[in-house]
Amino acid sequence: MPSTLRIALICSAAIASGLLPGAAASGESHPADRVGAVLRANELAVGPLPRRGTAVYRFDYSGSGLTGRETQTVDLGTGAYVEVTDSAVLHFADGYDGHTPWMRDISGANTPQEGGDRVRLAVNEAYRNANVWWRSDRGGAQIDDLGLDHLAGAAADHLAVLPRGGVRFEAWFDAQTHLLLQIAEPRAFLKSRRIFSDYRREAGVQLAHSVLNDSGTGEAGYERLALRSVTFAASHALTSFACPQAPPGGITLAHGATSASVPFRLLNNHIYVEGRVNGTGPYTFIVDTGGHTLLSGRVVAQARLAATGNAPESGAGEGQSSTGFAPVQTIAIGDVEMHDQVAFATEIYSPEIEGIPVDGMVGFELIRRLVVEIDYGRQVLTFSKPGSFSPRGAGIAIPFVFYDHVPFVRGQLDGMPARFDIDTGSRSELDVTSPTVARDRLREQYRGGVRAVTGWGVGGPVHSYVVRLHSVTLGTMTVNGPVADFSEDTRGSFSDPNFDANIGSGFLKRFVVTLDYGRQRMYLRRLARPPPDAGTFDRAGVWINATPDGYRVTSVAEGSPAAQAGLTAGDVIVELDGAPSVMSQLSEARTLLRMSPSGSRIAMLVKGQTGTRRVELVLRDQI
Repeated sequence: MPSTLRIALICSAAIASGLLPGAAASGESHPADRVGAVLRANELAVGPLPRRGTAVYRFDYSGSGLTGRETQTVDLGTGAYVEVTDSAVLHFADGYDGHTPWMRDISGANTPQEGGDRVRLAVNEAYRNANVWWRSDRGGAQIDDLGLDHLAGAAADHLAVLPRGGVRFEAWFDAQTHLLLQIAEPRAFLKSRRIFSDYRREAGVQLAHSVLNDSGTGEAGYERLALRSVTFAASHALTSFACPQAPPGGITLAHGATSASVPFRLLNNHIYVEGRVNGTGPYTFIVDTGGHTLLSGRVVAQARLAATGNAPESGAGEGQSSTGFAPVQTIAIGDVEMHDQVAFATEIYSPEIEGIPVDGMVGFELIRRLVVEIDYGRQVLTFSKPGSFSPRGAGIAIPFVFYDHVPFVRGQLDGMPARFDIDTGSRSELDVTSPTVARDRLREQYRGGVRAVTGWGVGGPVHSYVVRLHSVTLGTMTVNGPVADFSEDTRGSFSDPNFDANIGSGFLKRFVVTLDYGRQRMYLRRLARPPPDAGTFDRAGVWINATPDGYRVTSVAEGSPAAQAGLTAGDVIVELDGAPSVMSQLSEARTLLRMSPSGSRIAMLVKGQTGTRRVELVLRDQI
């Protein structure tokens, strides 16, 4: 799930006086001169903002249905910053010391951010914080004049700015008053905006007293800041902006043990464990390196939790859902206990998608605090305290950085350099993002694939073009012949241009996987006997979900065995291979259609719009 809580609001603002760059749109000045005029007018309008020292901005905060305070501490010379937000139940922060950006998530863990677009976005923040665009050399940025525009009914000078080491963003300045109206820039797979208004004088300079942060998820995701005060002081050492090094707390192992193991079930290539919340349960939790601590409405009610707030949530698929926030005393997985946490209160998977009720999710917040070994062969999770873990025998070490809360690994895709997210919450082997598919013209290079629904996430169905690759390499570990889903999504996480592919449990289950988030290392040790369905793809060409009446056909691949047998979306399979279709056996049904040898004949009793009929499916390899 991409973060919708991250606040990154800048107060480099302007107000009327000085030049009138908007008048130059008639062609009286060279475009480069117009850029200079716009920025010079902005600088004059702000007033005597110090070029050195520290600024501390204090805001009232509202967002996600919550209210609180935010403090932004900025080094005016370099743009380094720390932003701390405290509301009723949420406490989080971001920072950048000029080298490494970092985040403090709502569980209190401080984590460096060097994957995806995080460094480039931090460079942008620092550039604007220090008003580097006022300098004669613009800090080496490329700044283009996009002409006179109109924004909210006002004429505006429109610039595009690409800081050195940053990402291209756009800025609009009121053509009459010269104050900064809006910043727009891409963040992950979203288009974000910051809208500045209500300019008033503070400490001798003009600043926006109202800032609206639009993360790109719609009005429900708006966050608002109201400036209360600003203080200018002497410079702080840049080390004060660096990621705090204290290890995260909030975790215990029973009886003072240094490690603990729990069994898991692998259903639909998802890892499931039993857990308890505030002593209630047991509940079924999915373990997801790409996810957060989530609790369903059923758990919130039974554990008598108080959920507050509301925020939009995005993930795999193109849709969105919403979430609240619930303080939790304890979440126990076997002998491992997280305490004093805040969980996202939201529905995870409905039983029709997984075949079983899914009560919650544990992910980044748990794995960040311990070293976690996932033995896909024995189906056992082992949690170890970081100080007691030894990598001896763990396998090949693969370094990673963090892209928000997800491990971000460098490797190769059929010999081409690639950037991978590691995500046990994905059932697929490999999901190649739609921007990578378009950029490298992969559909043209890999012919003979099949278009199908290949997953179902927070955002709904995931549509892909499925092929078989020659190889994928993570660090120095290579797997031959994996199945790859070329995403067709135009929204959601698989439309993110900042990574190339998502590695899921379908790929990882060939290994014993050890994740050491503190040292930013993943270890892979090959299983002596990999699962028999590793490297296989659905031989039926149908996506089924579970209902009390049977397995509902939601998608049929064109030209597939399912299509040739006459199956259509909306059909319900009431019997499969001679046995009644039972919701809890959905994973086994999907495995049957994927693993049964090519040429196998699968008998079905199907209920459709015209009645009930017998169908025989003759399986074959589609890729």
